[in-house]
Amino acid sequence: MTNQTDVPVLDLRDIHVVHRLRTGKLLKPDTIRAVNGVNFTVSRGEVVGIVGESGCGKSTLARVMVGLQKPTEGKVFFKGEPLGSSRAARKVLGRSVSVVFQDPATALNPRMVVRDQLIDPLRVHGIGSPKERLEKVRDLLHMVGLPQSALDVLPRQISGGQRQRVAIARSLVLDPDIIVADEPTSALDVSVRAQVLNLLTDLKATLGLGLVFISHDINTVRYVSDRIAVMNSGRVVETGSAEEIFANPKDEYTRTLLSATPSLL
Repeated sequence: MTNQTDVPVLDLRDIHVVHRLRTGKLLKPDTIRAVNGVNFTVSRGEVVGIVGESGCGKSTLARVMVGLQKPTEGKVFFKGEPLGSSRAARKVLGRSVSVVFQDPATALNPRMVVRDQLIDPLRVHGIGSPKERLEKVRDLLHMVGLPQSALDVLPRQISGGQRQRVAIARSLVLDPDIIVADEPTSALDVSVRAQVLNLLTDLKATLGLGLVFISHDINTVRYVSDRIAVMNSGRVVETGSAEEIFANPKDEYTRTLLSATPSLL
């Protein structure tokens, strides 16, 4: 059973995102509809998987969730209220909704040691004293399974799996309600993927936070998700519990994904 509240942390209603291309005529450029009428909710305590092939719009939808992409049409509600566009509103959203990107090598600042990368969000939001910030960072490092010696290294001095653990620790540093993880294991070796997936699952259970897990691999999504949304060409073509999707897929595209060659996480 998931520990959900009545009001979702994020509630996306009829979201459209249209990108203008550099082709076409001057007054009528070509466009591409990256997200096309998507409705989506996520609450604390649940894991919602978004699955679909590359180019289906799932990463664009993730950018809308974390405030990096303004929808062309539709409304985003944050804890029951329309999400504002002011700097203050974005700061509140940034504290409540964190993101873990696909490639930890590019998500982390290559010139900052791990200690500074984790402390910086606390400093920006004015949270705690210097001593309290360092103590919190030490606790987070332990939580994600890294030794304290990792505080003093640069990202290039640790492995890809360790970098992703640092990225996960950074996403947790502000005590968010939701983490949006966009293909968090695709840049990792197969032997490391299960470790990161287990870590995310354990953190969800321990902290009671919500997780949006985005992947092109439906088997990986099934491994971590309570509920799955299947995307194709910018639309959510099917949604349901992980058990329902796998036992009785209703959309042809979902059946195509399920018939693909299974992967090892």
